[in-house]
Amino acid sequence: MPRRDLPPPPPPAHLRAWLDESAVRADRARFLHELGRRSLGIGRLLLLWAVAAVFALGWSFVGMALMAFETHDPLSYLFGLIFAVLGVGVLIPAGFWFAWGAKRDRRIRRLLCAWAELGRDPADPAAESAARAPGLSLTWLLTSFALAGTGLWVTFASAATARPGDDTYGEVAYTVGLGMILWITGLLGAGKAGAHYRWALRAFGGGSAAPDRSA
Repeated sequence: MPRRDLPPPPPPAHLRAWLDESAVRADRARFLHELGRRSLGIGRLLLLWAVAAVFALGWSFVGMALMAFETHDPLSYLFGLIFAVLGVGVLIPAGFWFAWGAKRDRRIRRLLCAWAELGRDPADPAAESAARAPGLSLTWLLTSFALAGTGLWVTFASAATARPGDDTYGEVAYTVGLGMILWITGLLGAGKAGAHYRWALRAFGGGSAAPDRSA
């Protein structure tokens, strides 16, 4: 995947004494804005949904494999095996993609904490406002709640309305799995928005409170 380098960490304390304070504050403002955009930007939200879509595609292949196996037909067994291989072939890269994104999010959060610790700049409140990103946090929260609610509805509705003889186990497992993917994706998005909001309150809202590095 194409990757852009992240902003550097702030200079150590023993070096900052030799640097121009205005230049350090300018770097802080620029990097807080950049890191805030990369943490909660619309592109990050779309990336999370893209990963969920890839998981859903892989699970669709697995669901087709389950439904093919339930027919107990030799040719269907062959197609089921093909679908199962395709499903695993999609789910494994999706898992690596998700792990890569989670690792990158942790790096971004550490850099945000480090730059926020340099101190507040009363002359440039816009930089801290960009890092807090209240509008983006609310966007993540609302869309994630809607996605999680849709996932729960799909999961429980498919399980509750299934009837023996009309719906196969493969069909129910396929629909429940898709609902769980939506639900988990929504929980991840809402959790990220909540964690960023708590961090922003500690980093910028409390003044003397130290940023939370564990979020």
